[in-house]
Amino acid sequence: MLLELLLLEYGRRYPEVELEVVTENALVDVIGKGFDAGVRLAEAISPDMVAIPITRTLRFLVVGSPEYFKGRSKPVVPLDLVRHRCIQMRMANGRLYRWEFERRGEAHVVDVPGNLTLDATDLILEAALSGAGLAYIGEYSLAAHIATGRLVPVLEEWCPAYPGLSLYFSQRRHMPAKLRAFIDLIREQAV
Repeated sequence: MLLELLLLEYGRRYPEVELEVVTENALVDVIGKGFDAGVRLAEAISPDMVAIPITRTLRFLVVGSPEYFKGRSKPVVPLDLVRHRCIQMRMANGRLYRWEFERRGEAHVVDVPGNLTLDATDLILEAALSGAGLAYIGEYSLAAHIATGRLVPVLEEWCPAYPGLSLYFSQRRHMPAKLRAFIDLIREQAV
């Protein structure tokens, strides 16, 4: 992923700078927790923050393995998912993620059925690859698996793009030199 490459490049360019990366599925107040900045979907960033785009638009896709689709029809519209085994995602707030779809102004949010619930994208991906059910995962994680035929996308026309990831930070705080260097790197290499 681009963010991982940026972090590696930052570490290579600035080996004397300490960089701490903390991953958290919940939306946390990074400034209140003492961090200089955070990375979040652009649509979830508070308007009082400065946002620097890291990625282009993203989208989630519904995928299943060829083994999963043996003897099953592929969903054509989002509501067809109720007849499938779907791998559910438990969010940090404890709720199950509701799969979101849109096409030509028609939106659907589906509470998908499934007998497997996970809280990490890498586990959901592995479960989908093993044929456990359909998964709803960011397209950036799927390209190689789709290209090799290990996963088959469905409902693609119902999976719109949305604003990607952005680095965000408070405009009210002094900007440390290490954050300025990271922002410069993002502007040089990202998007």
